Amino acid sequence: MKGILLLNGEPYPGKIEDGGALVYCCDGAYAWARGKVRIDKNVGDFDSLGYMPDPPPDEIYPSEKDYTDGEIALFKLIAAGADEIEIYGGGGGRADHFLGNLQLLHYAHTHGVKCSLITGGEIIFAAEGKTDFRGSRGKTVSVLPFGDKVRIMDYRGLKYPYPPALVLGECRGISNVVLEDTAYIVTEGVALVIVNKGEV
Repeated sequence: MKGILLLNGEPYPGKIEDGGALVYCCDGAYAWARGKVRIDKNVGDFDSLGYMPDPPPDEIYPSEKDYTDGEIALFKLIAAGADEIEIYGGGGGRADHFLGNLQLLHYAHTHGVKCSLITGGEIIFAAEGKTDFRGSRGKTVSVLPFGDKVRIMDYRGLKYPYPPALVLGECRGISNVVLEDTAYIVTEGVALVIVNKGEV
């Protein structure tokens, strides 16, 4: 089942396809998402919104808590059976929140859930094993370690060569370019992959 998670970062400018998806909206995201996408559940403490959204939340969480609104909503989506989740509104805004939102990708990946953070300009996701870049010819892709180290086992159809491994503290995986429709990379270890949606 597809899940959609709406966050209170930079409002997503494009169309969100919600057909057949379970849509959870976090707190202040309601201000930009209302009328743009169907909302099945509102989740959070609502300290950013300042009023009650529709539909009313099942529970209002305290503003001082161990988990972010995004984490709580992600946990709920996974518990509801979502095995593929798209996150919108997770970019921009405060840097700490953006970096925290990237952690949601890692959590979902390690729990067997395909999860992407989609902004106006990028698609960001955690990957391990083979990652295909079909339909991305001419686009910029970046591959970063999402942990201690990522070994590069194989790759094809990309402009620049990769070293045997990508490690924390290096930027070797930034700004490669997809040259072929059959481009891919195979990694051992969890990687953070960023695909620029625009043309080079």
